[in-house]
Amino acid sequence: MSISRKKAGNRFVISERMMGCLGRYLIFSLGLLLVAAGISPGHGKKIKSAVFLSPKLVLSPGSVVNEYYHNIDFPRGHIGLKRFDAEVVDEAGNPVPLHETYLHHWIIQPYYARKGVELSEQDLRKNLGFSGQDSHRNLESGSEPDFILVKNGGLCRNTLRHYFGLGSETRKTSTHVPDPYGIEIGNPEEIPDGYEFRWLLNTHAIDTRGVEDRLGCTECRCDLYNITVDEYGRPITSDYKGGLLCCYDKTQCRVRKGFDNGRTRTLYLKYTVTWVDWDSSVLPVTIYILDITDSWKKTKGSTGINDEHNCHVEYDVKPCKSNCAGDDDVSLDVERKSLAMPFNGYIVYGVCHQHAGGRGAALYREDGGLICSSTPTYGKGVEPGNEAGYIVGMSTCYPEPVKVTKGETLVFESNYSSAIGHTGVMGLFYIMVAQQLPDHGNSFPALIRGNLKTVNLSGLVAVAGVVALVVIAAVVYRRQNRQQDGYEPLST
Repeated sequence: MSISRKKAGNRFVISERMMGCLGRYLIFSLGLLLVAAGISPGHGKKIKSAVFLSPKLVLSPGSVVNEYYHNIDFPRGHIGLKRFDAEVVDEAGNPVPLHETYLHHWIIQPYYARKGVELSEQDLRKNLGFSGQDSHRNLESGSEPDFILVKNGGLCRNTLRHYFGLGSETRKTSTHVPDPYGIEIGNPEEIPDGYEFRWLLNTHAIDTRGVEDRLGCTECRCDLYNITVDEYGRPITSDYKGGLLCCYDKTQCRVRKGFDNGRTRTLYLKYTVTWVDWDSSVLPVTIYILDITDSWKKTKGSTGINDEHNCHVEYDVKPCKSNCAGDDDVSLDVERKSLAMPFNGYIVYGVCHQHAGGRGAALYREDGGLICSSTPTYGKGVEPGNEAGYIVGMSTCYPEPVKVTKGETLVFESNYSSAIGHTGVMGLFYIMVAQQLPDHGNSFPALIRGNLKTVNLSGLVAVAGVVALVVIAAVVYRRQNRQQDGYEPLST
């Protein structure tokens, strides 16, 4: 079959094939413009973003800030979180390098606060720290707590309950939730009567300017901090050499003699939140955090539910004693943990959190099949984001959705160099799990038609520009063929 076009003076008829090509070009161009205008083709929603600053972090050489800030600035309403990015900046907004202020970690945690009640720093520290208590128990016992934590899906919900959290790697680690998924926040139907939805921020920063041992300070070695009791006055056992118990808020790491100890400066955690307004086009994902120190054991009758997990959060890496030769490929500490998953769903995102010395982590099926891996990037210079000797980024895994069934055992592996010893390191793996997959029956043109409802003025102007380009292309085509006479067969 062939379709013809006939030249007639200055007029001509465009073939059906050409119309199809132009139509596809127009649709593709519209899609690109929608993305450029901030419209996500995955769910037809306008992407929104806002930048905030934490309360002041006042630091002097060797000092530690580990504060909990409640009711921080954050987007309000029923939304779908798409990403959370953070970095430490000075008063002028300039990024601060890790070799001056080490960002041990930051975490954000949603919670419900009873209306009219102001929470004290002491309450926050006691109930929201890694060794905090579970506010839900107070609610279940019949009393009315001042706040109720909104926890992630597990597995370590009594210690690792936050939604987002990273450390030195934060500048170059993607927290982006892939389309069409989002982390559902602020659903009014889930807020208890008499409460309001709020956000908590915990920032742990160590000023290492002028310290005797920069790595030792960032690994919170107890001897460098001259600490024998924890922040609650409880004795620390002699076999605990370093970690969170020894570098709590307002502790001091040892500074070199003669170093000017009076140079106090004010810093901030600058955080950028990206989100979409919630509706049925956004598919919810649930956050789960796996911990290599989890004490869970597979026993008869064990289900893998959250109450069975005791996560210690941090551990030590002992130095290699033989075949070391300073070669990290040989001197490797490998920790593995088999964990039963308490959900049915699809893994769509994964990333690991490790400290200096980390060599990456991976998540496997029980038969050894790789699901997701995450490896560190080490800096090679002095500028922020490329500090030599520090992990400045972790690769993020976006697998084709991996189906996991409830009770299925997955194997988490965390690797560290053991060329030297390390204290207080972490091996955490964040995964996001969707309960359902997108409907692939929605074609790209249909998505664009839906997105046109949300295009802003600048987007419409851009679309008009593309239409003009298509018209110009048609005119050019006509002029190129103006010299041809009669009929020209076009095969299909």
